[in-house]
Amino acid sequence: MASGKQQQKPEPELHGGVLSGGGSSTLWGWLIGLVVFVFVAVPISIAVRFATHPATQSLFGGRLEDATSGAYSAFWWIVALFLFAIPVLVGWGVAKLSGRTLAIIVGIVAVFFIAILILGQLF
Repeated sequence: MASGKQQQKPEPELHGGVLSGGGSSTLWGWLIGLVVFVFVAVPISIAVRFATHPATQSLFGGRLEDATSGAYSAFWWIVALFLFAIPVLVGWGVAKLSGRTLAIIVGIVAVFFIAILILGQLF
């Protein structure tokens, strides 16, 4: 240090990742999808439990009790698959975040809702 001047290197800027102002939309999609998955994890496990244990059919007296065990199991597997798809759809929607993406998600949810109503009436 003979010259008396010290060279200071500029410190690199720290980027905060997902939660910073410039976070990646893909990472936001993953984060929101994970949060939604946490909320639907219990209904997914219940639907899988109903699908894999045909003895639970007696819990739903009336028309569901008269349905065949195959139809009962298929109904709950379809519900479980659609519940599992919800976090994926929400994460994808957040990552894309456009009007077209929102319309696609609303359409898929509407088809899911109508399919569950129709399947429920078949029993």
